[in-house]
Amino acid sequence: MHSCNSTPEDGRRQLHARVRPLDGTNAAVHDGRVATNESDRSLPDLLTVTAIALVAYAASNVAHEAVGHGGACVALGGKPHVLSSVHFDCGEEAISALARRGVAAAGTIANFIAGVIGLVALKATSPVRKPHISYFLWLFTTLNLLMGAGYFLFSGVGNIGDWADAASGTVSPFVWRPAMTVLGGALYFLFARRSGQWLGALVGSDDPSMRRSRRLSVPAYVAGGLLFCLSGLFNPVGPVLIAISAAAASFGGASGLLWLTQFTRGSTRSAEPAELERRYAWIVAGCIASAIFVGILGPGLHF
Repeated sequence: MHSCNSTPEDGRRQLHARVRPLDGTNAAVHDGRVATNESDRSLPDLLTVTAIALVAYAASNVAHEAVGHGGACVALGGKPHVLSSVHFDCGEEAISALARRGVAAAGTIANFIAGVIGLVALKATSPVRKPHISYFLWLFTTLNLLMGAGYFLFSGVGNIGDWADAASGTVSPFVWRPAMTVLGGALYFLFARRSGQWLGALVGSDDPSMRRSRRLSVPAYVAGGLLFCLSGLFNPVGPVLIAISAAAASFGGASGLLWLTQFTRGSTRSAEPAELERRYAWIVAGCIASAIFVGILGPGLHF
């Protein structure tokens, strides 16, 4: 039998029952905030990522200009005149036409060699024990391979750049330009896809893994592009060289960093992410590399 009579104690119980769902909701909101904060803390440190990117971009540029063009110039009997962040000037009066083509092609070849060396080192390095070194090696490898392929594509489409100089006077442009464009585009896509898969070893397999992959790629792209263009502003040759070499090589040649993470999603990823915490040694290295790249290689070294 249901009774309509109630006591003060019954009233207190009913009030407590109404308040309880609110307590549960607040707890859920609190748990969500804690999970978000923990997720944010698990992301790579942005300042350190930027610093490592500055070192990797500067190193890949030196591999192209100094080791590639500069090394070939000396090896083939030319006389080095100027080394800058956006070009290498080789005195080619005393060398043959074939040697000149070799000097023009050597920058891309050096990028590919550097990319292979970086990949071997990356495979031999543990992302868990040495996360910062692993990230540097991944980015250094990616930049050298993408920029190397990008030079083929750039020369084929625009008929300017290193491979336009290398191919000039060999066969008809109606032959080498379409062939180089297709080769460059195919290599670029292949390298971007493989790089996205290699990135899986750094980002883990939990929910924030794709956020980590974007944190490791997009800020690096922006920082490196700005570094190249800022350095190019100090080059005495002029703004055309900045547009052709600095902007095209950085924002164009490394543009795969903006979309290669789509290949990370379906790759074999590590169980634990590489923890890229703040490292002041890398930040100092990034500042030093940037100062040298802008202040010395920007205006150029004259021999």
